[in-house]
Amino acid sequence: MKTSKFVWISSSFGALACASMAAPVSAQDIDSQENQIQDVSNSDSGLNDEIVVSGIREAYRKALEVKRDSSQVVESVVAEDVGKLPDNNVIEALQRLSGIQITNRGGGEASGLSIRGLPDALTTWNGRKVFTASGTSFALQDIPANLVKRIDVYKTRSAGQIETGLAGQIDVQTRRPFDFDGFAISGVARGIYDETSDKVNPNISALLSDRWETGIGEFGALINVSYARTKYRDMSVTPGAVVPFVTENPPAATGFTPLQRVFPDTGAWQGGLDRGLPYAAGSTFQLNGVETPYYLSRDAIFANDVHSTRERPAVNAALQWSPNPNATYTFEFFYNGFRSTTMNSLHFTFADWWGDLGPNPGSTFELFDGTNIIKSRTVGSAAGFNSGDFTKARTDSYVYALNGDWKFDDERGHITADLSFQDSKYTTQFLAMRINRSIPDTLNVDFNAGGGLPSWSFGNNALLTDPDAWTVGELYDNANGSSGKAYTFQLDGSYDFDEGLLRTVRVGARADRRKAADSVRTQNAGALNQQLSALPGDAYFINDGFFNGRADVPASWINVDGNWLYDHADMVRELYRDSVSPGIETSDQLKMLTVFDINEDTLAAYGEADFEKYVGDVRFFLQTGLRYVTVDTSSVFTDRYGAGTSRATTKTNKLLPSATFIIDPTDKLRFRFNYGKTLRRPAFSDLNPNYNLTEDLTGVGRGSGSSGNSDLSPTTSTNYDFSIEWYFQPGSALYATAFRRDIKGLVVPLTSVVTIPNTGLNTDIFAVTRPENASKGVLKGIELGATYFPELPGILNGLGAQGSLTVLDSSQTIPITDENGNVVEEVKSQFFGVSDLSYNVTAAYDRGGVGVRLSYVWRKNFLAANEARLFANPIGQWRKPEKSLDFQLSYSLSDHLGVTFDAVNITNEKQQSYYRFGDAGGPDIYNFGSTLLNRTFALGIRYTFD
Repeated sequence: MKTSKFVWISSSFGALACASMAAPVSAQDIDSQENQIQDVSNSDSGLNDEIVVSGIREAYRKALEVKRDSSQVVESVVAEDVGKLPDNNVIEALQRLSGIQITNRGGGEASGLSIRGLPDALTTWNGRKVFTASGTSFALQDIPANLVKRIDVYKTRSAGQIETGLAGQIDVQTRRPFDFDGFAISGVARGIYDETSDKVNPNISALLSDRWETGIGEFGALINVSYARTKYRDMSVTPGAVVPFVTENPPAATGFTPLQRVFPDTGAWQGGLDRGLPYAAGSTFQLNGVETPYYLSRDAIFANDVHSTRERPAVNAALQWSPNPNATYTFEFFYNGFRSTTMNSLHFTFADWWGDLGPNPGSTFELFDGTNIIKSRTVGSAAGFNSGDFTKARTDSYVYALNGDWKFDDERGHITADLSFQDSKYTTQFLAMRINRSIPDTLNVDFNAGGGLPSWSFGNNALLTDPDAWTVGELYDNANGSSGKAYTFQLDGSYDFDEGLLRTVRVGARADRRKAADSVRTQNAGALNQQLSALPGDAYFINDGFFNGRADVPASWINVDGNWLYDHADMVRELYRDSVSPGIETSDQLKMLTVFDINEDTLAAYGEADFEKYVGDVRFFLQTGLRYVTVDTSSVFTDRYGAGTSRATTKTNKLLPSATFIIDPTDKLRFRFNYGKTLRRPAFSDLNPNYNLTEDLTGVGRGSGSSGNSDLSPTTSTNYDFSIEWYFQPGSALYATAFRRDIKGLVVPLTSVVTIPNTGLNTDIFAVTRPENASKGVLKGIELGATYFPELPGILNGLGAQGSLTVLDSSQTIPITDENGNVVEEVKSQFFGVSDLSYNVTAAYDRGGVGVRLSYVWRKNFLAANEARLFANPIGQWRKPEKSLDFQLSYSLSDHLGVTFDAVNITNEKQQSYYRFGDAGGPDIYNFGSTLLNRTFALGIRYTFD
């Protein structure tokens, strides 16, 4: 590892000017969800008086207070100090909570999160639903950890909370000026060293806040800015999908030559079977009317070397005015951006050619014992291509909000009004130019050389970097645009009663108008077939050090430089237009086609009541409520290939009950039961019934495609939770939750083979996948969690630990279709993304300005996705168990100045997958992709004064 200095200094403050309107609120957290956090323990938790938390132990204590004081099942992460959430982004900060499983750790960060195995959590910012572009969810990883005060994860919800998101709700809370007693300033600067890319990346933030008394009340202003840049390198190796071949001695009546590949159009086999083709030794199929034994082997071997730069600027600003103790007005603004430039050097070699076997074909391959699956082989005259891919993406999301909060009748009454506007846009441009191998070479490949890693080499590896050995191939040029807007108004009111069984009544309404649109453009061109060396010398790129020597694979190959391709895009388009594709357009001619335009109006109203009764010292608490929601969706869709338009209108009405029952036998022990119903609405893109097609890229005989379904209905879940919580000493607790989700209308993909002429692609036959509400399922499990900071003598005082264990069991029905899309069978499968078992353990020490965490998270293997239904392997793509060992150290040099050191993925893990369905397949015989995960080390400095 090369050495690098960590030198990053941040001093960045901005000015904020804004007008506010007149009225009231009482203090700190005025978001529309605060009403859901009730002081059901009748103890003064101090949450509403929280200004600043400091230190690991205090952060854990505050998180337990949130859990204890909520009527719902809630887990929280609380910042230890201003700008001190102990991870690089919000998703990583949540990974140590019970029931949370994270994945997709590529690109130097984790970007996928599920709550109890479900991935569709509703994301809110200070209680307001937020989204990214035309999506119905928010890219949670885009929120910088430096801006966050607290994150609450609701696993159950009451009638007063927004109804969407089967998984739960993640509420990200940022700071406001009334969080501080007066003037506050903070600056954080970190240099994060990425070992794989050998780059140091800045992560900086600054906060400035003040409040002051005037003749018309108290005013406060705050601005918090953040910027993070990540240069990373992702490297992956993958043996291709599986296809059948006749054996070295095929029956003469088949008309096939030894070891010839068998395509689906022969009728001998159907691609995309759940279990794949049988792989026992001697397995046969009917080929041209003859029972024929076959082998299974990979169609290719390939590698991706991704070089990318990602940037995330963000701003959070707030103005607050309290004209009297019973009124507060807050104006808030939140901006988060995403910038990404990615160059991928793809190396792809076909492994399905048997033409140059020589006189002894039996010596050219090896089978896995007891199977007909080929483990390793020699390919004579292997064809292949490389592809220089470039992607440029950008997101800009803005949220503006005005909130008024009033108390009346000696603070027994409470009204909150919230008006917000969101605007989010995402654009991406993709360019790729292939180069084709012009000098065939021998490929020696072992599809699993050990540990799920393939190995391969060529007769002359020097040809991989020789521009004279490659010709310029096809051009792929496309772009996407996505936008979303929302206007939302929410009104909430509550009234507390001093005595009697009925303690609180809450009512409210929410109106939301949502707009979403997607646009695309696509153009492809055929191969130029000129020598790569005929292009300028700066047009190609040779990588080095691929896969860090951790697999026996080529370390270097030549490719088109993606950055050059982007910088010379019009020159390249003209080259193809003049040579092979007269219809190719340059940038001044390119136009985007809007493929869907959606308007959706949502109205919701709720009523909720709290009841409380003491029998002796035992407290009984009941919260019950009802939420009604009606959704009108109006859509216009455009066919990308026929350019015709269609319209669809749907209306949904749902009545959603909820109830929470709590028993407190003592002031330390709690029993909690929750019941409720939640929804998952279809993604807007899933409603588009028109085709999105990809041509036959690898010679499988057909292309692939997808389409939406304008008749999709919301998925509904009926939820049951039972918890036992024991708060046996301040800042320490043991808790367990058993839960069940009965889910109806699950959306599953159904695939059929269709003929679609006049697309301009290289085939008219496509396997098209379409979503349907064709499944139902049950998700159940148990969560165990503990936080413990004992009182110990001397220097040991400050030692503590946190940990959790989650056990899940999922089952859903999966309809099986034939090539025409007809359902012919129904089987059961696990949910996607669900690990049956996951756990995390954190050892902590907090004393005398020293804060230390050593954390380990682990999750069992899980079904990540399904393969395209084109091949002969089992359909499921499973991930091997995933884990991460992380270390965090902070030291306070003074009351205001501190330094930090962090290490992520200390054990240098890989992310690996394999094919499996039920008892078919597995990681040894059906290994798939392997990606190196980034290991990072960070040094930082923090200044805080308040």
